[in-house]
Amino acid sequence: YFSRNYEAAVEAARQAIRACPDFPLAYRWLAAALGQTGRADKAKEALENAIAIAPSSFEMYVRGLAPWMCPGDRAHILEGLRKAGWQG
Repeated sequence: YFSRNYEAAVEAARQAIRACPDFPLAYRWLAAALGQTGRADKAKEALENAIAIAPSSFEMYVRGLAPWMCPGDRAHILEGLRKAGWQG
């Protein structure tokens, strides 16, 4: 995702979801990557799944409380999530 190879990010996220369907991070990455590629309907579906699976985790992630993420990467993922329909 961060290398801006969104198609590869979509495929990696889908593989992660197949392997572990309750892992919310994979849905966040899928939503952001699909958002960046303009596939809004699928991106929104992935976004809704990410929030439904772990709402407090999603909130922590998007509010910048994840200390391991550098600000530029955080801005990039938030851009993708907004394109997926996130209103934050």
